[in-house]
Amino acid sequence: MSNEIDRAEAINKLVTAGGVHTESISDGYHTFGELYNHRAVLFSVVCSMFRHKAWKSKQHDDGTMYENYFIVGLETPTGDATYHYEMSYWDMFDVVELPTAPKYDGHTSADAIERIAGLKQVLDCMAVINNAKNH
Repeated sequence: MSNEIDRAEAINKLVTAGGVHTESISDGYHTFGELYNHRAVLFSVVCSMFRHKAWKSKQHDDGTMYENYFIVGLETPTGDATYHYEMSYWDMFDVVELPTAPKYDGHTSADAIERIAGLKQVLDCMAVINNAKNH
């Protein structure tokens, strides 16, 4: 296990030093670039399903932003879920554009995915309501 941790730390040092482009690193099945793209496509679908609760902005609430990035977010019953994406993904997110993002609530990436997963309950309730209306 120690060898594995040492190798991971060495890779992380190369990445942060700019010696390795993360998008080409692979687990043998997918590259980080592929997985990043998959996440963008999947989150854009979720945002489209909840378009009335989704937004995107080229600025954080304080007016800052990472170079060549934007932020996209979705209000969930338990709080916002947000991701930063490169500007090349902008048009993929067909949601309302805000001048600045809503104030960051401090959520972590673990919080974001948990909040997104919680939307399944919302969809289940919507399905029950729609089913009741049709019968």
